[in-house]
Amino acid sequence: MGVIELAMLRSRTVVLSLLVVLIGGVIAYATIPKEAEPDIEIPIIYVSIVHEGISPEDAERLLVRPMEQELRSIEGVKEMTANAYEGGANVQLEFDAGIDTKRALQDVREKTDLAQAKLPGETEEPTVNEVKMSRFDPMLVLNLAGNVPERTLTTIAKDLKEKLEALTGVLEVNLVGTREELMEVVVDPLAMESYGLDQAQIIQFVSRNNRLVAAGAPWNSRSRPSSTSSGSRLSSSR
Repeated sequence: MGVIELAMLRSRTVVLSLLVVLIGGVIAYATIPKEAEPDIEIPIIYVSIVHEGISPEDAERLLVRPMEQELRSIEGVKEMTANAYEGGANVQLEFDAGIDTKRALQDVREKTDLAQAKLPGETEEPTVNEVKMSRFDPMLVLNLAGNVPERTLTTIAKDLKEKLEALTGVLEVNLVGTREELMEVVVDPLAMESYGLDQAQIIQFVSRNNRLVAAGAPWNSRSRPSSTSSGSRLSSSR
């Protein structure tokens, strides 16, 4: 009751203080920096290791274990998890909240360089990355479907990809779901033997089929640019 009575007795002072607080709040709201997508530091760093053709068992033994031995000595590591798969492995480190991410990133890179000497010679150089919200760029997924042949749908998707890449503000367009066209050649062993051919020659003939070879000379009154198409056709009968 004493505070209320004091406020009523000094009403002008209370109103003036309220106005000062309101004006200060409006000024702070107008000048404070605001971002639609603020960069949030996440205390997670992961190391990616690529080794073409390595099995998951060998990746765990040859890639993960040497890397874990060096990374486990870093201070501030809350949890470390590793994943070995065919063709490589990755190690993820989660640090305590409030840690200096720049210092932690430097420590991880130093330990990764030490562990690289223990990796097989065919292993690519490990990459160290930090998880940052700013790296998650806005992404739009567009699906194409229709009652048309797959080749027609693929052609439409490739044309659309080129048009989207030409738009302003588009960083990258990835085409997913398309299959490469393959040709299967069935060779009759008896026919191959009768023609006096071997598998290497057949592979060479097929690879040269429908190959365009640029040829010609500079344009003048006596010569004209020309192009030739060289190829060979192999036929066999059973």
